Amino acid sequence: MAALQLLNLKKSYNGAACVVHGINLDIKDGEFIVFVGPSGCGKSTTLRMIAGLEEISGGELRIGDRVVNDIPPAKRGVAMVFQSYALYPHMTVAENMGFALKLAGKSRTEVSAAVNKAAHTLQIESLLDRKPKALSGGQRQRVAIGRCIVRQPDVFLFDEPLSNLDASLRVQMRVELAQLHRELGVTMIYVTHDQVEAMTLGNRIAVFNAGLIEQCGTPRELYEHPANLFVAGFIGSPSMNLIPVNLRTDETGLPVAMLPGGETWTIPQRRLPSGFAGKTLTLGLRPEHLNLTLPNHGVPGCIDLVEYLGGEQIAHVRLKGSDSRLVVKLASSAPTAQAGAIVGVKINPDNFHLFGADGRAINL
Repeated sequence: MAALQLLNLKKSYNGAACVVHGINLDIKDGEFIVFVGPSGCGKSTTLRMIAGLEEISGGELRIGDRVVNDIPPAKRGVAMVFQSYALYPHMTVAENMGFALKLAGKSRTEVSAAVNKAAHTLQIESLLDRKPKALSGGQRQRVAIGRCIVRQPDVFLFDEPLSNLDASLRVQMRVELAQLHRELGVTMIYVTHDQVEAMTLGNRIAVFNAGLIEQCGTPRELYEHPANLFVAGFIGSPSMNLIPVNLRTDETGLPVAMLPGGETWTIPQRRLPSGFAGKTLTLGLRPEHLNLTLPNHGVPGCIDLVEYLGGEQIAHVRLKGSDSRLVVKLASSAPTAQAGAIVGVKINPDNFHLFGADGRAINL
């Protein structure tokens, strides 16, 4: 096992096109950390720099107590699972899993023992004599993971390993990866664009955007205390509602938000920091922190669409007098909302977020 340090890590191509702009991150020994973000944000490039598959343009990478910038991939103590399984089609499962050990000069007995142990961990003992073409997608992915386990690396790297699997199998494999991490106790770095995967797998999550880390923290920290608009909109499904508001204070000194369409909402038991009164800010509201009520008991609007998802209902409400919309998550047991109905949206006074013109969270 090993801890990692990324110190101002940079990547540019041809000396000009910079895609990673200086990543600083400490990864603890034995931690499961997830890199998440949209396509092109630099998360996979950062992973490939850790693996040694991309040259580091600037900064320093430490694995354990070694600076590994110039150390070849095979000597870094890392093993990588790719999105494509990259199995040798002419080899059996056992041969695929043991190939790296065979190249390293291990004896047949050592290779067999390591392969059998990994196969037992992954519950694929019955597949060892099969060729990859006789395996399902989930079985091939287990073989790819087993190929890494037999090497006993200090760090596991996963580059979107579940993208090629169907939805139900992805859920199953997420559970198995979490169990594998608990069993092996090794450092794991996992890259995905799927924030649900990130929230369910990671001890911590690093949210990437445009070659930088916007925020790093536990799933709960990112969900309940997003540092900026990007994290607020990216983490959570459905996404956080983000609407522009103009803030002022009433005669008692409480903040009052003017919503699109002219409606106002007094923010109870809060004080507005100096310098924000009269400015346009962004109000963030999680869909589950809203509810539907009578039009005169909340912010009035019209329901455009209701998604019934079995365990919950998702109502899309267009606010009165504007094109702004709020997404409201309701329990499946709630009265069925109807498209076209005029309703009020009730805001939970204890669960909301405010963001300044620079996109950063404002603490009231």
